[in-house]
Amino acid sequence: MTGQDPRSSRAVVVGGGLAGVTTALRLADAGLDVTLLEGRPRLGGLAFSFRRGELSVDNGQHVFLRCCTGYRWFLDRIGGTRLAPLQERLDVPVLDVGRAGGPRLGRLRRTGLPVPLHLAGGLAAYPHLSVAEKAGVARAALALGRLDPADPALDGIDFATWLRRHGQSQRTVEALWDLVGVATLNATAPHASMALAAMVFRTGLLSEPGAADIGWAAVPLGELHDTLARRALASAGVRIHVRTRVGSLTRTEGGRWAVGTDGERIEADTVVLAVPQGEAHGLLPDGALDDPGRLLDLTDSPILNVHVVYDRKVLRRPFFAALGSPVQWVFDRTATSGLQGGGQYLALSQSAAQDEIDLPVAELRRRYLPELEKLLPAARGAGIRDFFVTRERAATFAPAPGVGRLRPGAHTRAPGLHLAGAWTATGWPATMEGAVRSGFSAADAALHALGRPHEHPLQEAA
Repeated sequence: MTGQDPRSSRAVVVGGGLAGVTTALRLADAGLDVTLLEGRPRLGGLAFSFRRGELSVDNGQHVFLRCCTGYRWFLDRIGGTRLAPLQERLDVPVLDVGRAGGPRLGRLRRTGLPVPLHLAGGLAAYPHLSVAEKAGVARAALALGRLDPADPALDGIDFATWLRRHGQSQRTVEALWDLVGVATLNATAPHASMALAAMVFRTGLLSEPGAADIGWAAVPLGELHDTLARRALASAGVRIHVRTRVGSLTRTEGGRWAVGTDGERIEADTVVLAVPQGEAHGLLPDGALDDPGRLLDLTDSPILNVHVVYDRKVLRRPFFAALGSPVQWVFDRTATSGLQGGGQYLALSQSAAQDEIDLPVAELRRRYLPELEKLLPAARGAGIRDFFVTRERAATFAPAPGVGRLRPGAHTRAPGLHLAGAWTATGWPATMEGAVRSGFSAADAALHALGRPHEHPLQEAA
């Protein structure tokens, strides 16, 4: 296949999440004839929107950071950058309602000073840690800065063990490390690979002053990941087939790939499987991976989102994080959802939700409405116009110690067959950034096999 004219090469991308869309765009931009197959009626994977009456609802609150250069490339490529703005500077309100002295608000902020001084002032003013705990955080941060997240030894231990070795108290883990880590890793420190934790904290907090500035969509996610993504794909010449499930992947007598769906058989020179790991395992031909069973060892971790529509405004900030409460992060989704009538729509993002993901809605309502009243005094006495939950039982792969050896790269042993997805070996946890970067890697692998010179999309930004 090497040296073939890429303009005559046909590629099929299976899966229309961020990984698949990224792969398809990159291959089409390089001149390949690309078909994208998606089983759902929409694109966007696990970052999507749906209608609930008058509301446009995101299935979960998704944010990104300034250091997420892959996802920011994706937004730019689909024409969505202005619809997903970033904070000018990191500023996270953190409300602690577990204190004996009553609720207290603190903030995690940065300045414009060089790393690591950019966080020094914010840490010094952070009221949820003692002076000794803050000094311990500073020492641990310096130790983190000396780690190499690619070191296989780090993948063999959990984040909590490393934190204990570096003098971090349980309060420090709760009020800082897990506050950030649970949201980015979808696991608490005892259940998170130290390699992934080191990658998150080194990249987000210690790479450059603005790396952890937070961004989120100012429109429903479907407008970005489906509407704009479709438009960009169509403009690039990609054929999009939704509601199309792939049932088989076989070799033809001529050495091409035959992708079998319910209604047709598509031949291609290059195929990228950008589907969940279990689905990829079911489609992989014999011998494509040395140990395909490892894909089934990549277990899932759930995320629960609790949605509450009040009859009045109860929160004056765009978002905040909570301590001393089962509530983790709360976001104001009023404007994004299109809510009318003067109420307010809040979304609670609850990561690592293994203990709650299957609880009945009535029980979640009994649990979370009183907690919101503790956090937000204005919610006391407010009417509830709607209460519902969204559940993603397989939101991410579980980032447990040892997960690194289970994640395959983009290449397989089958010529012309490649893998994409946040579960592949991107070095990132299962985030939108990881998904996009996996698409880069899969497209790079396919283009390299075809002998097509190409430039990585982030080279100019590096």
